[in-house]
Amino acid sequence: MGQYLGMVSEVVLLLALCAVQWWMARSAISLTTHHLSVRRAYLVRITLYALAAALTLGLLLHLPFATRSQFPGSVFGWFPGAAFIWAFASAPAWLVFQAVRSRTARVEVDPARRAFLHTLTGAAVATPFAVVGFGAIIERTNFQVTEVDIPIAGLHPDLAGLRLAQISDVHLSPFLSEAEFARAVDAANELRPHVTFVTGDLISVHGDPLDACLRQIARLRADAGVLGCLGNHEIYAGAEEYTTAQAARLGIPFLRGQTRQLRFGNAQLNIAGLDYQRMGWSDHYLEGAERLIQPGSLNLLLQHNPDVFLTAARQGWDLTLAGHTHGGQVNVELLNQHWNVARFYTPFVRGLYRSGQSALYVTRGIGTIGMPARIGAPPEISLLRLRKA
Repeated sequence: MGQYLGMVSEVVLLLALCAVQWWMARSAISLTTHHLSVRRAYLVRITLYALAAALTLGLLLHLPFATRSQFPGSVFGWFPGAAFIWAFASAPAWLVFQAVRSRTARVEVDPARRAFLHTLTGAAVATPFAVVGFGAIIERTNFQVTEVDIPIAGLHPDLAGLRLAQISDVHLSPFLSEAEFARAVDAANELRPHVTFVTGDLISVHGDPLDACLRQIARLRADAGVLGCLGNHEIYAGAEEYTTAQAARLGIPFLRGQTRQLRFGNAQLNIAGLDYQRMGWSDHYLEGAERLIQPGSLNLLLQHNPDVFLTAARQGWDLTLAGHTHGGQVNVELLNQHWNVARFYTPFVRGLYRSGQSALYVTRGIGTIGMPARIGAPPEISLLRLRKA
């Protein structure tokens, strides 16, 4: 059900943004063309309609069922990304402008008050552009380290204080350069973790610089090594096999229905990784994964999709690490609640969750998808410390 609510919310948002772009184009035409010659009015009309059509196409390429992998990453990334940023900022600005314009047109307003309203309207119209600009230019690459204690019931003393670093949702693309990602890798290495995990979505679409991303991931350093699992965008890009093989050559195992055991003193950490479990197919989540659990070990599951958590808890996984949601990416905190599109897909959007004796941590990830901006959900390198509950 959550999958369909999420898709519907995305479609409604995109169609609403498209409608506003056409409304803006028609209004601009009616405001400008009657002052122009017939020829110039025709050129303005054609230009504005062409811009509206281009913006509509860019927005529709974000639809959940759009076949995006057919486009080269270098071209696809900039076009719909720029369209989304413009539409997301201009739509609320335009609605505010129209609301104030409609009100002042109906009411007799003295000149001083009218000037004040014009100033206030200008500030209100500029605010969405300022917020989106901040999210695209500043917060998008404001990598933050989040340190969290994970209480584990019956934790072996030799695992107490174990430091686990997590990086996810890199989305190396035209909107996140290799140099920018290298900063996140350096920050993760400075944490001196015992183990580092990469939980999927290295790129966004076919043609994105996967080799460059793997080159940076190979720079990750941890006492007991680096392990990963695949995300949904490796599937969309048709890069599952290539990612797994190239990463293995670089010494980074991506676990695909497999386990690795790491010993720390007299304790054992059993790490399993599974390919992305399709969001919304809850009846098929983690089918057969219980066979990967090892009694007597701390069992840790790497899975890109956090929505599997309740199934993982029922199966007996002690800790699940996930990403996928970007922490909402565009997130508004209101009345101590986080409001974002990801909430329509899953209740597990960001941070630490518990169900019985099982824990889940969902990282906000590194990169972006759709709109190349982060608002209220800065990119995250996670450091998780195990402690006895």
